[in-house]
Amino acid sequence: MNKKEEFKPYIPADKVVPELTVTSIILGVILAVVFGGANAYLGLRVGMTVSASIPAAVISMGIIRFVLRRDSILENNIVQTIGSAGESLAAGAIFTMPALFMWANEGAMEKPGLMEIALIALCGGILGVLFMIPLRNALIVQEHGTLPYPEGKACAEVLLAGEEGGASAKTVFSGLGVAAVYKFIADGLKIFPSEVDWSIKSYKGSGIGMDVLPALAGIGYICGLKVSSYLLAGGVLGWFCLMPLIALFGGDAVLYPGSVPISQMGTWDIWGSYIRYIGAGAVAAGGIISLIKSLPLIVDTFKKAMKGMGSKSEDNSRLNKDLSMTIVLIGIGIAAIAMWLIPTIPVNLIGAIIIVIFGFFFATVSSRMVGIVGSSNNPVSGMAIATLLIASMLLKATGLVGTAGMVGAITIGSVICIIAAMAGDTSQDLKTGYIVGATPMKQQIGELIGAVVSAIAIGAILYLFNEAWKFGSTEISAPQATLMKMVVEGVFGGNLPWNLVFAGAGIAIVVEILQIPVLPFAVGLYLPIHLSTPMVVGGLIRYYFEKKKMDSEEERKKTIDKGVLYSSGLIAGEGLVGILLAVFAIIPFGAGKLGDAINLSGKCNLGNIGGLIAFALLCGTLVFAMTKKDKKAGR
Repeated sequence: MNKKEEFKPYIPADKVVPELTVTSIILGVILAVVFGGANAYLGLRVGMTVSASIPAAVISMGIIRFVLRRDSILENNIVQTIGSAGESLAAGAIFTMPALFMWANEGAMEKPGLMEIALIALCGGILGVLFMIPLRNALIVQEHGTLPYPEGKACAEVLLAGEEGGASAKTVFSGLGVAAVYKFIADGLKIFPSEVDWSIKSYKGSGIGMDVLPALAGIGYICGLKVSSYLLAGGVLGWFCLMPLIALFGGDAVLYPGSVPISQMGTWDIWGSYIRYIGAGAVAAGGIISLIKSLPLIVDTFKKAMKGMGSKSEDNSRLNKDLSMTIVLIGIGIAAIAMWLIPTIPVNLIGAIIIVIFGFFFATVSSRMVGIVGSSNNPVSGMAIATLLIASMLLKATGLVGTAGMVGAITIGSVICIIAAMAGDTSQDLKTGYIVGATPMKQQIGELIGAVVSAIAIGAILYLFNEAWKFGSTEISAPQATLMKMVVEGVFGGNLPWNLVFAGAGIAIVVEILQIPVLPFAVGLYLPIHLSTPMVVGGLIRYYFEKKKMDSEEERKKTIDKGVLYSSGLIAGEGLVGILLAVFAIIPFGAGKLGDAINLSGKCNLGNIGGLIAFALLCGTLVFAMTKKDKKAGR
């Protein structure tokens, strides 16, 4: 309590400055759509997403402070609050909802409509924000000295260092521009392949390659060498151990789920028919292991959160104004009833009850756990898998089987996944606001605005990607949603190759016993090795500068931070051009599509070597951005 009383926010309670303004709302909405779309593309392409809070705050400062000549840290905070809400909702939606499109593509059901997707996402987004509001005082205020909320604190530090906003925003935009041009040349004009690939003939079944994409280098840099190495280790096990063994022992056998003799399979055939299921078992087991390991913390978290829920502070200033509990309860009730009664949403009464109970539990857990371990280590995938298993079994037990049962289970999982992601993001944003002196109620309104706008946008984005390339294809593999689809099909249909799935689960258990972080390793096994190799390159660049001798630790931190901002720009730039190329892929042009018309690979193709050279040059721009000296120090 003393720590809380000693704390003084940057903007005191008695000072009123512009906060929830028309400017901050418009800019926040734009960034919510931009980063939501970019993160959606990233997650659907590689199965991973990143936080948008810091780049949103930096871009906001660059525009509000240096372009519009306004000076309000609280306006900037609202912009990043709304912007990060879009990224979080997209992250929750893309891990589950593409499964509905995959079933439609297989002919098992009709495609979900835009309204259906938007309403499902909207219910999850609103519930995620509303479930967290009663916990704010207990988690953010009362435990200010004990819960660090690392991302929220880092974002506050960026906002407080606002005098550097112009230079920092320039770094983000530079990365965005470079990535946009690079992506358009690689996947639009196709002058060089975005995926270089080699099969090793002397070691049948094995292969190596790299997706030479800006976002993957950026993710690798942001995650660091250690996490990237765990991902690569999983890929090495799959592509250099398991696949050659399958090729060696398989011979001319036709083994389910493969449909041709193994001797006739190439590396990608072996991966798609066998390794993908082993990896899925490893990821599912890894998620459950992470959840089980977190159970003591989860139970303790829930008990403490419940104990402090709704606690009132004696401080009645604007710094302690939340949305009223009446509005919160009405909003939760409307969302729950809407999910049950609106025909467009495929959730029955049992499903609505499951969502409210599990949603509130996981929102509570997520809100506090991100304060301890950070959003990156929040076991949302484990929560989603556990929810899908329980929901599938309950729906099947009540007689809802077949496609209707599977769709219901995925919908429940989608809403709860979005709830957990949004609750965690809301907590981090409210922590940022607490440090800089924001009005909680205005931030909560900002979160709801971000949820509404992003829910509308995510439906259009998912529809666009599916129309352009089809989920599950090479261009947009949707790895997490494919995993969730497998889990649900396994419960309802029992048609999974369970031997492969259990083999993957056994690998995950061995990895856990060896005290290796199981989830990144399992994800590396589940995804093609081509995704983890470029991440390691990004991780190596960061590692080099972390170990390089510099004049001071302050200079080292500044250099590393520049790399984070530039990498954020690389991720956003690729995502935005990915959306543009999806639009080109569905626009008629002559006898084909516009995407085909701009394809120059038949006239000029630099091949695998050209792709590697282009990626090396791209990584060179990252190093240049990190080492470039600012023209005006501190500006």
